[in-house]
Amino acid sequence: MMKLLVTGLLVGVAAGLVGALCGVGGGIIMVPAFILALGMTQKVAVATSLAVVVVSGLSGTINNALNSDLIRWEVVAVTAVGAAVASWFGADLMRGLSSPQLQKGFGVLLVIVGVRMLLMKG
Repeated sequence: MMKLLVTGLLVGVAAGLVGALCGVGGGIIMVPAFILALGMTQKVAVATSLAVVVVSGLSGTINNALNSDLIRWEVVAVTAVGAAVASWFGADLMRGLSSPQLQKGFGVLLVIVGVRMLLMKG
């Protein structure tokens, strides 16, 4: 139980900081940490991470909304609709795939995005 508390907490701190700084955190930080440190399956790690993102995203959004004009609300309105619909069906799709399929797909996505970011200018 203590390992769970120390690991949830440390993973949450890392994911919150990375999320606030880079706009990511759930998939990149929490999913691998939940699998490696807590022994979760890929599916459980993904579903748990998504639930945490709701809370951390709300916290960061409130802070940004109160203390800056960085949020483009018209983009949020349009994008959120698409994201909500896709997430609903994506959760069904995720449950239909095996954990190894999800892990391989996740790894490929991280490599592709990482290489693309390294090659970007400015």
